[in-house]
Amino acid sequence: MELVKAVDGLWQRGWLPYDVREMVSRSLDESATSLVVDVIALSCSPHPAATVHPRWQRQLDEIGASVWWEGPLLEAWAERHIETLPFASRTASELLAYLVRFPSLPRILPLPGDGLMSAVRAGVDPKVLNRVRGLLAKAESTSFPEEAEALSAKAQELMNRHALERAMLDADLPALATSRRMWLDKSYFKEKSQLVQVVAKAFRSRAVAYDGFGFVALVGDEVDLESIELLSTSLLVQATRAMVAAGGRAGKGSEARSRPFRKAFLVAYASRIGERLEDDAPVSDERLLPVLADRKQAVDTLFNEMFTRTRTSRVTVRSAAGWGAGRAAANVADLGTGRSSVTSG
Repeated sequence: MELVKAVDGLWQRGWLPYDVREMVSRSLDESATSLVVDVIALSCSPHPAATVHPRWQRQLDEIGASVWWEGPLLEAWAERHIETLPFASRTASELLAYLVRFPSLPRILPLPGDGLMSAVRAGVDPKVLNRVRGLLAKAESTSFPEEAEALSAKAQELMNRHALERAMLDADLPALATSRRMWLDKSYFKEKSQLVQVVAKAFRSRAVAYDGFGFVALVGDEVDLESIELLSTSLLVQATRAMVAAGGRAGKGSEARSRPFRKAFLVAYASRIGERLEDDAPVSDERLLPVLADRKQAVDTLFNEMFTRTRTSRVTVRSAAGWGAGRAAANVADLGTGRSSVTSG
């Protein structure tokens, strides 16, 4: 099947299952998105689970990629979605024409079937990760500041304790850096990506924004990258809520509802969050300092191998009111998993 060959080629060019699904969903329709998920499942199905990287498998699970059918895919897909076979063929042709245009990306995970995954370095314990996510989700949804503060403090405590334990356990192991891609909403992508970059910097990680696609590539320690995703996601929710609230309090047609105001708001928010993270207390246990130094060197080495040519982009701020409102919102944002909590680097 040509579609499977095309997807196999994307794996060779550095793309991951979530990346492909996200690209298709942002550019084509729901039918093409549904079909590409099934093609991804078919592409990965021949490989034993022991030869599939855990992060690769998590992405397959997240997008719902599993072989649910028997026989030819297009016929089963058409029947499941109550469509004609000619419609399925047209969808497949449009999808194929789109997939073959994907450029190459740095490869960040071994391909399924490349070998056993027994040597994979663990990230945040799944039980801890789920608890922290649950606490932050409740903190973001509650309308009571005291409750949000208590929930964020509990999340901070969990991440802090777990990070300290992991850092000490890994002290005798060689420093390893890895990479992830964090997809953001297209709306105000450049401004939102700045927030992710300041959080990454606070965790001794590096970030590169792919404006044309909609994701930020992160390079860092496995535990740190998970912390960056957690904190960035939570802060983006808080920033968006505060930005929308500022517009809601203003009258119709006011500056607070304008695009320049919102851009300035998000840039200022990211700038102030960066300052707050830099002001956080340093690591208190001096035994961790050599570990963190080795990890930073590993991060810089991998980053330079992956990205041989990068450029700095600038964002123009055209609303003083938006800048002031963004900094004010960042001053009261909950840094539930900030750098002072996650001391593994």
